[in-house]
Amino acid sequence: MAAMKFNSFADFYPFYLSEHSNATARRLHFIGSSLALACLFYGVFKLMWWYFAAALIAGYGFAWIGHLFFERNRPATFSHPIYSFMGDWVMWWQTLTGKRPF
Repeated sequence: MAAMKFNSFADFYPFYLSEHSNATARRLHFIGSSLALACLFYGVFKLMWWYFAAALIAGYGFAWIGHLFFERNRPATFSHPIYSFMGDWVMWWQTLTGKRPF
């Protein structure tokens, strides 16, 4: 199946949200992204650079578990890495501020 083409992030984001319709998967994304942020901040604060690897593992690990077991789809990261990364953080912020359900 050919990858879908998007002209902008605004075009991509509705597709991204459709790939995150399962509440458990969205929660796992939010938890993973929050842990990734915590690892990044802690690593910078303590000058422990291996926390950057922990941030990647936490962020992507939780998200991919959500896709594999709950959404049962392929993460958009593989076909649209930049837009997907942006979508992760927009969805995280919208969840944090109550615009998206947790």
